[in-house]
Amino acid sequence: MSIIPKTPQDAKHAPRKRFGQNFLHDTSVIRQIVDSIHLQKDDNLLEIGPGLGALTEPLLAEVYGMTVVELDRDLAGQLKINIGANSHNDFTIINDNAMHIDYRQLAEQIGKGSFRVVGNLPYNISTPILFRLLDFSDVITDMHFMLQKEVVDRITASPNTKTYGRLSVIMQYYCNTEYLLTVPKGAFNPPPKVTSAVFRLTPFHEKPIKAKDESLFALIVRETFNHRRKTLRAIFKSNSLLPVLDDTDFEQAGINPQARPETLSVADFVHLADISLAKRNEQGVADE
Repeated sequence: MSIIPKTPQDAKHAPRKRFGQNFLHDTSVIRQIVDSIHLQKDDNLLEIGPGLGALTEPLLAEVYGMTVVELDRDLAGQLKINIGANSHNDFTIINDNAMHIDYRQLAEQIGKGSFRVVGNLPYNISTPILFRLLDFSDVITDMHFMLQKEVVDRITASPNTKTYGRLSVIMQYYCNTEYLLTVPKGAFNPPPKVTSAVFRLTPFHEKPIKAKDESLFALIVRETFNHRRKTLRAIFKSNSLLPVLDDTDFEQAGINPQARPETLSVADFVHLADISLAKRNEQGVADE
């Protein structure tokens, strides 16, 4: 991780495909995004992937200071000149991959406690970054991101819908999710092939419902949605990675064994995981 020094260059920047760069330029959309975050002056703001700074500048005007993480060194240098040199607010640029940063350590270095995170994430690595940030949810107040609408629809989906799946359940287990606004293709340069959307994630620092074994919970969510056309009874009967459950076990969890994964709420998956844990422990004792 390196802090970008001042550089004398201010060249035009062509979007780079390998970084998944599409630059936001629509001022109306930018204003809507900034307004939707409801910033306070003393918020500890962290922006991931600021690009040319279209969002950075209006965000910085709302707070006393902010930190940005930009992988592209040329862009980071331009941000230093175009924004950092012209702002009276604290402005720190970190030239690094967002996947490699220890956000807990960064929060300690800055000394302001938890972050509010904002970003127009590269669509090709958006999900890994989201899961990476969940590992540091104890130092994150909330997250506001722009992603392709299809992914945002999945994250914020309700049970019994086509878009509801593994990503919905995992994200909603760890966070409150809110769909904020749709962003048309023309708001970017170059225009992406897909429509985008902005959403909010607010990590639960005390989860409404907590699985006794979160790794087993995640396994069950993954394996059931890998076979989403099958009933739960068939999935648990045929999948060697999962404990064998009978109809009595499903009844104890309050779940119909004939149900399919997309009909289950987050709480249902937690109940299923807890029953599976008890069953696994019973089977382990029996094997001994």
